[in-house]
Amino acid sequence: MTGPRDIELDIPVSSGRGRLEGDLALPDAPRGLVVFAHGSGSSRFSPRNLAVAEWLGGRDYATLLFDLLTPGEARDRSHVFDIPLLAGRVGDALSCLGQEPAVRGLRIGLFGASTGAAAALAAAAERPEAVSAVVSRGGRPDLAGASLQRVHAPTLLVVGGRDTDVIALNEEALTELPCEKRLAIVPGATHLFEEPGTLRTVMEKTASWFDRHLAGSPASPHG
Repeated sequence: MTGPRDIELDIPVSSGRGRLEGDLALPDAPRGLVVFAHGSGSSRFSPRNLAVAEWLGGRDYATLLFDLLTPGEARDRSHVFDIPLLAGRVGDALSCLGQEPAVRGLRIGLFGASTGAAAALAAAAERPEAVSAVVSRGGRPDLAGASLQRVHAPTLLVVGGRDTDVIALNEEALTELPCEKRLAIVPGATHLFEEPGTLRTVMEKTASWFDRHLAGSPASPHG
């Protein structure tokens, strides 16, 4: 068995103001594709997202980790909380993937952390034909605002049991989502899931959700 094939992507920004760097990992026979949206202050090198991506790769999912901001934009801290901007960048990544022959036709899931979860949900609301499932890890889905009411993709919200403020925000967001949805609370975990075994639980719940909603059936074209 060979490891995944890695492809470096330059993702054009729809505004024309630069390109985003991405790392696409392709197993031999991918069952689906998961696009990661990192949280505020992070990048495509987020160690927790990398760990989840490696886990999913071991289950034959293609994964894309990419930077939501250009290097110049990342220097302005306000951009990391600009959900419409970040959601647009997730959309740019989906458009780029629609032109990539190696993954064309695969069902796509979005995995968002922190503010990236809001960006993922807002992007799913804008592109219901392209997104088949969403997972939020320690996310702020509430920041997606009115977009929550237009999300059709089945959505899993995963929150640490000791992250009490974020649990409340996720519970509120859950009531707004009209799609198939679930809130999963990981006992003993804080916001970053640093406690032993807690990130593994996130991985298992994520893989189960994508197994259910991504694997198996072909997708309609996206772009």
